[in-house]
Amino acid sequence: MNRREFSVAFGAFALGAAAGSNRAAAQEGTKTPFSRNTVVDIAREMAKKPFDPPQPVPNSFANLSYDDHRKIRFKKEQALWAGNNRGFTVELLHAGFVVKSPVEIYKVEDGQAEQIAYSPDYFDFGGLDVQPPPPGQPMFSGIRINAPINVLHHFDEVVVFQGASYFRGVGANQLYGISARGLAIDTGEPTGEEFPFFRSFWIEEPPVDSKTITVHALLDSKSVTGAFSFVIRPGASTVLDVEAVLFGRADVNHLGLAPLTSMYLFDARERDRFDDFRPAVHDSDTLTVARNTGEWIMRPLANPKTLQISAFVEKDPVGFGLQQRERDYEDYKDLEARYELRPSAWVEPKTPWEEGHVQLVEIPTDLETNDNIVAFWHPRKRLKRGKEMSYGYWLTFGPPIVNQRIARVAESRMGMSVLRKRRQFIVDFDPPIENGVPVYLGSDVEPQVTASSGRIEHVVGRHNPMTGGYQVSFEMDTTDVELSELRLVLAHDGDQISETWLYRWTA
Repeated sequence: MNRREFSVAFGAFALGAAAGSNRAAAQEGTKTPFSRNTVVDIAREMAKKPFDPPQPVPNSFANLSYDDHRKIRFKKEQALWAGNNRGFTVELLHAGFVVKSPVEIYKVEDGQAEQIAYSPDYFDFGGLDVQPPPPGQPMFSGIRINAPINVLHHFDEVVVFQGASYFRGVGANQLYGISARGLAIDTGEPTGEEFPFFRSFWIEEPPVDSKTITVHALLDSKSVTGAFSFVIRPGASTVLDVEAVLFGRADVNHLGLAPLTSMYLFDARERDRFDDFRPAVHDSDTLTVARNTGEWIMRPLANPKTLQISAFVEKDPVGFGLQQRERDYEDYKDLEARYELRPSAWVEPKTPWEEGHVQLVEIPTDLETNDNIVAFWHPRKRLKRGKEMSYGYWLTFGPPIVNQRIARVAESRMGMSVLRKRRQFIVDFDPPIENGVPVYLGSDVEPQVTASSGRIEHVVGRHNPMTGGYQVSFEMDTTDVELSELRLVLAHDGDQISETWLYRWTA
């Protein structure tokens, strides 16, 4: 998915807040009682009706170029609750370009919901000569939430909802990178992916000097409807408390909960494939899975030559995420993109998610404008037509979440071993931290390496005096090997003392 086209939005949906009525048109300017159950009831009733495709915006906006669409700016003085000491302001985003289908937006004050009517007065059109939309035409594409996350009394972006069911977030002093979605359906399947989308948003007025803001969203697609609630708490890490209820409009066999989408072009392992001035280009470099056994799995991401799909089977996962572990300017040397400032995203279930697997999809790409990495939880339990599924999780945007009590993978590199014509791998670990002090890893540490195909040779582990950590090098004979699953752990006295490094090597 092209990053410039990441916000592929879908449709407007007129709805009433009364329980049992999902198609009653809301009158702009009227107020109706609202609670989270309002959205749940609407989604439940919607699932009983045939799917109604969204209607696009007028061509005068749908045909805008990327640069022209960017000229349309929301007037900050028009933001919801601007100057009201609520701790947050909310800006409305304009539909157009690839964001062709608008959404309806409601503000909720004192338990009463009121639809926000579109007006061109909300926006500065930057000199664009476009035909105005007809009266009553919804033209909002999403919302931008601002809070004083970096500087006191200065409101910066913290979360944006725009396009399909996409949303993004940042912690303090970070730049947007990785995206999340409300739901994924049939991702990586040969039949093609179905993209659920948010039709409507309800934004609750925060109390004075509030530290959180709550957004509700109505999700729709051919197969599923859903009600989502997001309680957003900005900070050094921005945390979203997510509650979701899904309703099956049809049987869904391949459901993706808490999906994450990112970009990985190259790192040291693929450097020879790209003629680029930078040593690395990616929004995320690692998939991390915290298992309920206490094991932490670390899988370096790859930009493969062919589509790769991996599954990490689990029951009741502790958490998973796509992380940006390389966090120094020298890792990228790009003053414009500043990839070292991109957030990691971590999903932590609030209740047991039972059996399933974390699925990783890696898609070949030659451009950093393409999002080519997807990770999500695929439950073993299927969502059937007429049934519902409830779940909740915390989603954290910020620095990578790691287990400092064990050795953690800091860097993975590979290349040709010239003397022996083998693939050589170098994996560096950061040491465990005990009582705030790094643990020395020396000759009593045993590196354990296995491969599903190919022969592992010349395994060497040693303390790394340059980093204070531990380095493992090994070679693999890849003769007649097309694919091999590699596994590396550090052990001491028979006990694992590190993350589990996994890597899929392909010819």
